[in-house]
Amino acid sequence: MLGLFVVFLAAGCKAQERPYFVTYSHEMEEPGNLEIEFFNAVGKPPDGNRFVGSTLEFEYGATAWWTSELYLDGQTTQHDSTIFTGYRWENRFRPLLGEHWINPVLYLEFENINGGDKALREVVGHDGKNDLVDPNPKARTEKKREMELKLILGSNFRGWNISENIIAEKNLANGPWEFGYAWAVSRPLKLAASAHDCTFCGEKFQAGLEMYGGLGDGYSLGTHLTSHYAGPTINWEAPQGLTFSFSPQFGLNDYSVPRLYRFGIAYEIGQLWGRFHRGAR
Repeated sequence: MLGLFVVFLAAGCKAQERPYFVTYSHEMEEPGNLEIEFFNAVGKPPDGNRFVGSTLEFEYGATAWWTSELYLDGQTTQHDSTIFTGYRWENRFRPLLGEHWINPVLYLEFENINGGDKALREVVGHDGKNDLVDPNPKARTEKKREMELKLILGSNFRGWNISENIIAEKNLANGPWEFGYAWAVSRPLKLAASAHDCTFCGEKFQAGLEMYGGLGDGYSLGTHLTSHYAGPTINWEAPQGLTFSFSPQFGLNDYSVPRLYRFGIAYEIGQLWGRFHRGAR
């Protein structure tokens, strides 16, 4: 199995990623390509222990207008334990192909996670720092089977990407709809590609800003008792098709974790099923 992965790694191709950790852009995965991503969030609530929330993602381009993704979540908490917190299945649909001034994408996700999840891939409702302090044996007993909807809006203009997400989430067992938002902007450090191959050229880096937070729920819509985060973000398209991302993010009010440090690595396998067919001949 390891040998098969190495073959894929050596032969893969990689499209440049946006340097976002929470916000989705309108750009879809190339049809037939599989992207493997590993994202992490490191933080410490004032009344809790330091944690690392992690997500392993498998993103597949089914068609030009449909991308499907499987998430496996887990976390480790200092002075506590390491646990698997569940899975998510996401589908994104792009109703308008080609580039437009504003490009909409419809997002639908089913989540089967527990209360110990600390990946923080979105913030909705009244999510805050106090949700991250329960010890793992207690937190993992809370089951969350939820449906999440997003309206993703994206625009590209003179090298800049601007992305906005409106989020609605509902626990399928009980509770009101919860709402949130995410917003990001980014640009390559250099637009024109260098005439020669290089590792640290400006076009290999993208930098930007990301902001996200909760907007209350169906009972109390608004920003009262909601958490919000913002911070700079950057990624680097490294040799061998790998992309490394990093972002220090800062809580904007007392309801938030004071600081989060996010980092990730992504790799894309071009034309996944074609590789099996070529290997069979």
